[in-house]
Amino acid sequence: MNLAETLNLGCLCRTLSPERLRQQLETDPSLQGMAAGLAASHPHLFSESAVFLDPAINTTLGQAIAAIERVIALPAYQQHALSAAPDIARLDFGPASVFMGYDFHLAEGGPRLIEINTNAGGALLNAALARAHRDCCAPMQGLMDANSDLTGLDDTFVAMFRSEWQALRGTAPLRSVLIVDDAPDDQYLAPEFALARQLFLAHGLSAAVGDARDFEWKDGALWHPALPDQAVDLVYNRLTDFSLSEPTHAALRAAYVAGAAVVTPHPRAHAMFADKRNLITLGDDALLASWGVSAEDRRLLQAVVPRTELVKAEDADALWARRRQLFFKPVAGYGGKAAYRGEKLTKSVWAHITAGGFIAQALVPPSERLVDVDGVATRLKLDIRAYTYRGQVQLLAARTYTGQTTNFRTAGGGFSPVVVLPVGPDKARLTVRPELVEGSPPCQGASTGPALSPSKG
Repeated sequence: MNLAETLNLGCLCRTLSPERLRQQLETDPSLQGMAAGLAASHPHLFSESAVFLDPAINTTLGQAIAAIERVIALPAYQQHALSAAPDIARLDFGPASVFMGYDFHLAEGGPRLIEINTNAGGALLNAALARAHRDCCAPMQGLMDANSDLTGLDDTFVAMFRSEWQALRGTAPLRSVLIVDDAPDDQYLAPEFALARQLFLAHGLSAAVGDARDFEWKDGALWHPALPDQAVDLVYNRLTDFSLSEPTHAALRAAYVAGAAVVTPHPRAHAMFADKRNLITLGDDALLASWGVSAEDRRLLQAVVPRTELVKAEDADALWARRRQLFFKPVAGYGGKAAYRGEKLTKSVWAHITAGGFIAQALVPPSERLVDVDGVATRLKLDIRAYTYRGQVQLLAARTYTGQTTNFRTAGGGFSPVVVLPVGPDKARLTVRPELVEGSPPCQGASTGPALSPSKG
């Protein structure tokens, strides 16, 4: 067990400052009351505990993501992925798609890629959350923000959207951004839409949140009543209609196909990255070798990508016999919807899975984080999400939960900031006090006794 695992299972520090979280969320008068509103409507959105990550695993995450993106850039991979994709995915206007999300479980042998998402939510909320956690005791000072420039993340995020615009429009000025979903006010992460709007406004752009069903395509431009005085330049797309095929999205689809609006994330990115069948390809060493993928990249992918296979009716009996070692997901799934752990399957669900449209992934049990829940030390599962743009990790976040898949219904769980431990000599100053093990009182700061103490070695 490395030090990060020891801390995750032995440090009960609660490091979230509610007042700092309020300040980070309510950066403008228009956002006043968001923190209190979230506490009432989303009581398990934010965890009070950080998750610790070993620096070697952090390095592997970055290397694996870079290797995956190199594979996806290959013409042979793209041809292979597009062969099963809708026609709209063949359009390539240049944008890469914002806020890619790579989700990992931390297994004994290292990180394992669980899935890739193109409309990964939570980046702005997690940035605010990371800034609101503080060191709980002297030995931790500097750790909470030592691994990323949290103060510069807003500029990084806006630069990402400007890069998407420039990929299609060059030096033309970006003037307006519309954040869209169906019934956006009713979405679980609707508060993040408000944060995105304020972020764009603070950087000099016209911005609004709108319903994707209210677009109008006319005179060669995309219009929306949320921006009544100007055409929409860029659409920050939070829809789960990944191919823009639903009739209510016809105007958005028409504008996208015509290249009249920059849409990000977009259908091509979903086909290249997020279709779960791509996990089969990324784990097929012989196929990757035939495409000229380097031995080092293939070694990385063999270590990181769990074995994945397409569910076929003719293999139903064999898969059922192995179901306890498998996790089943729909090829176009998201957010853990209609995903099933094999040992929990009923015969009726199995009939649905074997009818088609599912992949079977080798089961990788998640690691755990010990947290304080009403004075009781409680083990929660955790996964790590890397928010990326063009292969570069911008922010790491964790989700802690109970149940089959990630959720925000677990007391003590929710989004957690990730603390990457230092490398080398700096690491020696961190040890876990032996008396702070499962079942011990939580550390809430130096005044109640630190969960970490300086090493005497």
